[in-house]
Amino acid sequence: MTRKSTTGGLLKALGQLDQRAPVAKETADPTPVPTSSATGPPKAPLPPSRQGKKALTGYFDPAVLKQIKMMAAAEETTIQALMTEAINDLFKKHGKPHIA
Repeated sequence: MTRKSTTGGLLKALGQLDQRAPVAKETADPTPVPTSSATGPPKAPLPPSRQGKKALTGYFDPAVLKQIKMMAAAEETTIQALMTEAINDLFKKHGKPHIA
C-alpha cells in the first residue's frame, strides 16, 4: 500500500492564506478584555468553604500520607480535620491561640 503525500496540498493552502487581503485592524474597544495570567488559564471561583483561606502544603515520605489516610478512615473523619487538630496541638504546645 502506498502512502499519499499531503505536503503539496498543505503548501497550496498556505499559499492561499498568504494571498488573502490583509485584515483591517479594529479600533480599540474601551472595555478591557480579561486575559489569562502568565501562570495559566483563569482560575475558577472558589467554593464558599475555601474563600478567605490559604493552602498549606509540605513534602513528606509516602508512609506519612498512608498513615494519615488510615487514621482518617479509622476515625471516620477527613485528613483536613486531622491536620487541623495537629496544627492546633502545635499552637497549644507553643502557647499560641487556636486559629486553625
